[in-house]
Amino acid sequence: MEDLVGLVEQTMRLVGAGDRLDLRRRLEQTRARLLDPSVRVVVVGELKQGKSQLVNALVGAPVCAVDDDVATAVPTLVRHGAEPAAVLVAAGPAGPDGEAVPERRAVPLGEVAAHVSERGNPGNAENLLAAEVALPRSVLEGGLVLVDSPGVGGLDSGHGVATLSALTTADAVLFVTDASQELTEPEVRFLRQALRVCPNVACVLTKTDLYPRWRHIAELDQAHLTTVRGDIPLIPVSSVLRLTAAREADPGLNKESGFPVLVGHLRHQVLGQAERLRRRSVANDLLFTAEHLEMALRSELDALKDPDAAPQIIAGLEAAKQQADEQRRRSSRWQTTLADGMGDLIADMDYDLRDRMRTVQREAETAIDAGDPGQVWPEFTEWLEQRVASAVSDTFVWTNERSIWLAAQVAAHFAQGQVALPTLQVADTSDVLDPVPDVGALDDGHLGVGQKILVGMRGSYGGVLMFGLLTGIAGMALINPISVGAGVLLGGKAYREDKEARLRRRRSEAKTLVRRQIDDVVFQVGKQLRDRLRLVQRLTRDHFTEIAEEQHRSLADSVAAAQRATTTLSAGREARMRQIEAELEKVTRLRRKAESLDRAAPAVAAGAR
Repeated sequence: MEDLVGLVEQTMRLVGAGDRLDLRRRLEQTRARLLDPSVRVVVVGELKQGKSQLVNALVGAPVCAVDDDVATAVPTLVRHGAEPAAVLVAAGPAGPDGEAVPERRAVPLGEVAAHVSERGNPGNAENLLAAEVALPRSVLEGGLVLVDSPGVGGLDSGHGVATLSALTTADAVLFVTDASQELTEPEVRFLRQALRVCPNVACVLTKTDLYPRWRHIAELDQAHLTTVRGDIPLIPVSSVLRLTAAREADPGLNKESGFPVLVGHLRHQVLGQAERLRRRSVANDLLFTAEHLEMALRSELDALKDPDAAPQIIAGLEAAKQQADEQRRRSSRWQTTLADGMGDLIADMDYDLRDRMRTVQREAETAIDAGDPGQVWPEFTEWLEQRVASAVSDTFVWTNERSIWLAAQVAAHFAQGQVALPTLQVADTSDVLDPVPDVGALDDGHLGVGQKILVGMRGSYGGVLMFGLLTGIAGMALINPISVGAGVLLGGKAYREDKEARLRRRRSEAKTLVRRQIDDVVFQVGKQLRDRLRLVQRLTRDHFTEIAEEQHRSLADSVAAAQRATTTLSAGREARMRQIEAELEKVTRLRRKAESLDRAAPAVAAGAR
């Protein structure tokens, strides 16, 4: 890492000598990425699958809350540090720009678990954003950061949307499921979504010490993983055995726990992959810089070496001008592609969201017509929230993929070399459903004994009166067995009709509530998606505008350098040639180092495997 930073800083000094502030800004961004080598591994899974215990076993310390009945309420980030330390991050007051400024508060390491659990912090009453823990552990060296996500109580629930949003910033994902049963349909569905956001996913099978038939469950899970993607590794582990092995310093027990395989995966497939990508990114930035520096220097040197070739120099200048004009035309085309593509994407996104919500609405109305919604309304509401959250997640992930595809189409207009894409995170679904109100309450349709008697009496009153009058002609009393029997029959009929009318009214009210909920979701989520896509459009536009300006600046510098060479006096020509050759030698050495970095990147990956 220090060698990479030093190489970037050396290139920055070389760029500074040439007064290319645009290239210097690019290198400053490269150095900033190198100085923050964090590799985030997010641990996700259903509630009570052993996520927190897994993190504790990995680092050998009780940093995450573990309880049979109490879930984790706040994310916990565990990173490497020279000394053990813990910090709670809470949402602070809004700053001058209106954004909340996080407040950091140091706490003893032993108190972290109490603050991040539902028992110690019910409903996140402390308004914590996260807890950060630093530990001197070898497994965390190299920038590895483990993120223990809160229990979501069902990956297919509304809370599962927030879990999915955490993956947008993840370099890798550990999907945790225990050995009590095979992977469920919501788990498989979440895996498919997670792979579309973060492709580096491994499945960890926990609690193998509790279930003797865990090997059979592992076979079933591996079959399910194969249907999702064939190369997802399944790593069975026992956190209890790992912690016991650490206390007793027993290498055999540690091997039996399965954690050496998991640690090897983190070191090689996660950190090794991050190192390869980091080297390749640095190499691309350095090669890009070297090419642009060399362009102007080479043009001036060629003109100085052959001052008599004025026609050729003029022809070269004309070609460079034509190339600059072509670059401007390409700039116009990519901006048109971006504007048209973003307009199409917003329209397609709106259609996709509405289509998914219409499907949910039809399913909900079919379920309402099949029974009495009042008796199962809490369960129905939970199901509706799950289906809405799942549909919203699918729309966000699909939109994210389309936005990346559009950026690639724009990049295709820059045919002069490999152009990096901007970082796009449309799939961040955190808080998108917060503005949507909860589904309204519905009458459960339950009638008390008194209400039932009252309804029956209203219906029986007319029957008793009518038949009493008829039988009164025959000399019978108003209240007699015939009139009472008729009253009972009509009262029962009135009760059944009233019951059916109430059911039809509840069904109608339930459908109205569902339609209102769907309309709120489409309105709120659609607005957020459109805002994010416009942000993506601005980000993509600025990204490629900067690249176009860098390329045009390099062409303009080449033209200016060649023009200067034609007017340079012979007395100073030799000195200028020696100066340019010395600078070109520095650029050539820079190019060789960058190419060696790019060649070393696949070697790192091969060593990781």
